[in-house]
Amino acid sequence: MQELAEAGPVERARAIAPIIAREADEIERTRRLTPDVVNALIDNGLYRALLPRSLGGAEAPIETFMQMLEEIAKADASTAWCLGQCSVCAMIAAWLDPDTAHEIFNAAPGILAWGAIGHEARSVEGGYRVTARWDFASGSRQASWLGAHVRIVGADGAPRRNADGSPEVRTILFPVASAVLHDVWQAIGLSGTGTDSYEVSDLFIPERFTAFRDVTAALREPGPLYRIGTGATFSLGFAAVSLGVARATLDAAIALARAKHASLATAAMRDNAAVQGLIGRTEGDLRAARAYLYATAHAMWRELSATGEFSAAHRSAVRLAATWTIHRSARVVDTAYHMAGATAVFRKHPFERRFRDMHAIAQQIQARDTHYEDVGRAILAGE
Repeated sequence: MQELAEAGPVERARAIAPIIAREADEIERTRRLTPDVVNALIDNGLYRALLPRSLGGAEAPIETFMQMLEEIAKADASTAWCLGQCSVCAMIAAWLDPDTAHEIFNAAPGILAWGAIGHEARSVEGGYRVTARWDFASGSRQASWLGAHVRIVGADGAPRRNADGSPEVRTILFPVASAVLHDVWQAIGLSGTGTDSYEVSDLFIPERFTAFRDVTAALREPGPLYRIGTGATFSLGFAAVSLGVARATLDAAIALARAKHASLATAAMRDNAAVQGLIGRTEGDLRAARAYLYATAHAMWRELSATGEFSAAHRSAVRLAATWTIHRSARVVDTAYHMAGATAVFRKHPFERRFRDMHAIAQQIQARDTHYEDVGRAILAGE
């Protein structure tokens, strides 16, 4: 126990992976992380991986965060997705005043979740009022606080604008008890994430519970992690989740090939040259995808730590690497699934759930094909 207490997030993730794997069927059935899994994540401080050190968090380097999610994803993709979502949400602490951040993140369980950007909040004396409903709040069923990203309008209803003329967008934060959660997440994959909707009615948000998320000039913490911002961190984290799912699926196919005979009259799959070649090429694809993602993250982190700048080039490189890695991981999962043959369709084998989870990941915003267009446009423009 002492060794685990002194271990980092990656080692702790690896240590609790058997608990998560044991609970995976129940997570799928109930569409929620189980209490045992949530408690293991909390007790090992994994939700606090990206929380500032000033608040007792790990403020882990980006590659450590990615490796932590990879390890959890090998055991269960839904758990890794929720952990990634809520960990990145905790980065908002770097934009809050310390007392407010302490109130949110240092009272158990100290978990924040939020959904997609949308709607508006009206400025009133001392804060804002909002009536709205938001979707896609992964991890909301474990959260003690919820957030939302809203456009701000003045008392007269006119949109408030930043100095550059863009709409003013703030992240508002409120206790989960202030909202009504709607059970809407009936999805083919990532079923256990509880990615539900939440709604508030005429809710007052004090000014101190709002922040300019991902605005560097508004940061209160000096660490390089927070200059990356939540958007790029989501991309790197969810790409790492896809790698974990692909690794576990390919490992299952390898284990199957070592033991399975295609029929009673044939030799074991492991002795089949076609299977050997397919596994070799797929292993190469997965290793290449992982190397590319981590090389991109490493180069970005090294330069960011030296210069303090997360440049447009960094942002483009991260977007390309994350998108490509998710797509390549999906190909690895598809190959492993087809390699398993009829075995893959049975729920008792570790293929069909990971196949569904991987294709749910590939449908998320971090994997959109339009990211290639954005990067290609920048390249052709000489940027």
